[in-house]
Amino acid sequence: MSEKVIGILGGMGPEATLDCFGKIIKNTPAQNDQDHLRVVIDSNPKVPDRTAAIIGEGELPTDIMVQGGRILEQAGADFIIIPCVSAHFFLKEVQSQINLPILSIFDAVAETIEQDHPNLKKIGLMATSGTISGRLFQKRLADSGIETVVPDDEAQARIMAAIYDIKNVQSTRSRADITADLTSVAQNLITHETHKVQGIIAGCTEIPLALSQEHLSVPYFDSLLLLARAAIRRAGIEPI
Repeated sequence: MSEKVIGILGGMGPEATLDCFGKIIKNTPAQNDQDHLRVVIDSNPKVPDRTAAIIGEGELPTDIMVQGGRILEQAGADFIIIPCVSAHFFLKEVQSQINLPILSIFDAVAETIEQDHPNLKKIGLMATSGTISGRLFQKRLADSGIETVVPDDEAQARIMAAIYDIKNVQSTRSRADITADLTSVAQNLITHETHKVQGIIAGCTEIPLALSQEHLSVPYFDSLLLLARAAIRRAGIEPI
């Protein structure tokens, strides 16, 4: 079977797009350049803010996303991944206007939990306010019998501040400080008497840029890593 070409509908944000491509490279069992997969990237940072659109306070990103999808199709991609969780809120509308299939980041995460952690039934979600209010992660995980716990308003505000600081290349806040804040939020979900989650989902593709498994005492699910691995598999190669 010939390998399929991965299309990345990116720019939301640019560093997460870079991280996605890096994860595809690092999880492909290549011994030389020619063993790697062909990847086509359209990184358009002009896509309107997805969280603002979801909560009704900003321009819809759909038209620009559709335009990007068509660019990827013309460039030879066989399917598309989107390294932005909040953008998946608009996935159905975008999918209805392009011919290439779009892989779901929610499916990538839920299927990994089902296969690798079948006893995990309560998980903490760290994501943008748009992703949380859209309830797409919660609905997909509920289909797998998994309860989703989200941070309280104060902790959610800290997550959003961290995400935007990661996006801001001119931020004066250190990455170590961002990591410490995100770790604190995660640990509260793990240890708080009313939460006691059994795992944490990095439900925003910026979060893995500052938070990793080494910071946590429970299984950590990097949604972008799992999407990258799903893309490698869809392209015809079993990831490392």
